[in-house]
Amino acid sequence: MNKVKRIVFLTGTRADFGKLKSLIQILDKHPGYEPHIFVTGMHLLETYGYTLIEVQRAGFSNIHTFSNHTSETTMDLTLAKTVEGFSAYVKDIQPDLIVIHGDRVEALAGALVGSLNNVLVAHVEGGEISGTIDELLRHATSKMSHVHFVANKEAQRRLVQMGELPESIFIIGSPDIDVMFSNKLPSLEMVKDHYEISFENYSVVLFHPVTTEASKMGKYATMLAEALVESKQQYVIIYPNNDLGSAAILDSFKPLTEHKNIRMFPSIRFEYFLTLLKNARSIIGNSSAGIREAPYYGIPTINIGNRQENRALHSHIINVDYSKDAILNALKKEPTRVEEDHSGFGNGNSDQLFLQSLLSDALWEINHQKQFKDL
Repeated sequence: MNKVKRIVFLTGTRADFGKLKSLIQILDKHPGYEPHIFVTGMHLLETYGYTLIEVQRAGFSNIHTFSNHTSETTMDLTLAKTVEGFSAYVKDIQPDLIVIHGDRVEALAGALVGSLNNVLVAHVEGGEISGTIDELLRHATSKMSHVHFVANKEAQRRLVQMGELPESIFIIGSPDIDVMFSNKLPSLEMVKDHYEISFENYSVVLFHPVTTEASKMGKYATMLAEALVESKQQYVIIYPNNDLGSAAILDSFKPLTEHKNIRMFPSIRFEYFLTLLKNARSIIGNSSAGIREAPYYGIPTINIGNRQENRALHSHIINVDYSKDAILNALKKEPTRVEEDHSGFGNGNSDQLFLQSLLSDALWEINHQKQFKDL
């Protein structure tokens, strides 16, 4: 009888948990796997909605929490603290595979711990480009990982260009697409009732800090806030992530709570967020949701600044700079729903492709001692 494989998923934000959720769920239902979840980062911060609750509500059995927060100005120390906490956890439960996602310091910590402890590491959605500090973290995480679950052929090609072995790369699409088109999304009425949103028409606003422009984020956020108010439209604003510059954004957004046509939330449950996005006039800011999820629902995007510069290629995206006038001009244009674009990030079956890869002997035979493949 084959040994049940213990798989650890590391999550540090509401966003990466949304990406990993369908992958955890499919393993949770399979008798050959025992999923564990290491919850850290933003999940444990009250300011950002204490989203550990959302992980717990998903009904998974093996959840471990670890507070890694230091300060938004000490991401390096947060990385070090995460390595220390995750290392102790990994040594305790001895996993067969560590699964990490994306471009956060928590993901890099997971890859470092796995590789230095001779544990197989799988990185979800590597091989992508964005142009900010996220890109450095993402590529470094890929180089410290053994297995790659990528969204598309372009990401696969970049990883091969980085010297990764082709046989270690599996194209599964973007796992959040699994949730987007599931039959488990709440109704819009349910979402509005839960969050006390009375707007008939609204846009979603998600504006994250760009760490390389941290000193300017307060100014940028103020210009965005002023444009939102002057547009006289209705908005649902969700707090940024906790990267360097987030405190300045939150300070700039404080006056918006006084406006009756604006509702602001530290966090919104992933499925509820998808329902809000699906029914929105547009999405505004610099979140990858405007690049990935919005096209699948045919929702237009106003992309501000350069955080998604190398990703903002869809025809539905209006790219503007940080100036109030540029943002306001974009807001005043009546957005029209565009043709849904289901290309680029999979067909909503990432969980099945993920499981299929884990069931193959080839994945488990990948050499823990990584090799660099010359082109």
